[in-house]
Amino acid sequence: MQKNKTLKGLLAVSAVAAMFSAFGVQAQTATSSTTPNQAGKVTKDGAMDNTNSTGMEMRDKAGHSGMSGATGASGAGQTAAGAAGAKLSAADEKAVKDMAMADMAEVETGKLAVSKAQSAEVKAFGQQMVDDHGQALTKVQALAQARGVTLPTELDAKHKAMSAKLEKLSGAEFDKAYMAAAGVKDHKDTHSKLVSNSKKIKDADVKALADQHMPVVEQHLKAAQQMASAKPGTTAGK
Repeated sequence: MQKNKTLKGLLAVSAVAAMFSAFGVQAQTATSSTTPNQAGKVTKDGAMDNTNSTGMEMRDKAGHSGMSGATGASGAGQTAAGAAGAKLSAADEKAVKDMAMADMAEVETGKLAVSKAQSAEVKAFGQQMVDDHGQALTKVQALAQARGVTLPTELDAKHKAMSAKLEKLSGAEFDKAYMAAAGVKDHKDTHSKLVSNSKKIKDADVKALADQHMPVVEQHLKAAQQMASAKPGTTAGK
């Protein structure tokens, strides 16, 4: 009887041990099944997800890298656009064209003075117009090319008429007409346009170009007025 009790007790202990053992296996299996995979995800059935987190990170980085590259390309484009210069406003473009026309006209009529003037002073004045306005025109053309402005390639109707009139004259008559028209009147008109346009100019480069023209035009106008008012036979009248 005592042996039977002892045997039953051993069997009960064995059963309990077996239950704990089975529970431990299940717990270990569950722990293994719920262990995060490389992607940090857990599948419903406990199977390993083949998604590779490192690969996702690399793709993510590649994606960001691509965006960064696009941004860099865009930035480079903006830098190039900045170097070339943005399109000018209508007022700024007009100012550039007005300066170009004034320079072209002074160079054209200055050449006439060099070849047709009777007075040495008028010839010298004409040569100064060719030199000064020729240099100024070069600067205008450079800015126009950089900013996409199409400049006139020939004189306007007013300046064509003036040149045509001067070509028909010679001697003292030419000297007087040239100094009055190209020397005084034309420089007055140019100065007036520079002052008017300068109030509307927004672009820094165009403004700088207009500021460079102003003192040159003023100096030419002053010299022309002095020569035009001189007594006949002493300057333009020689």
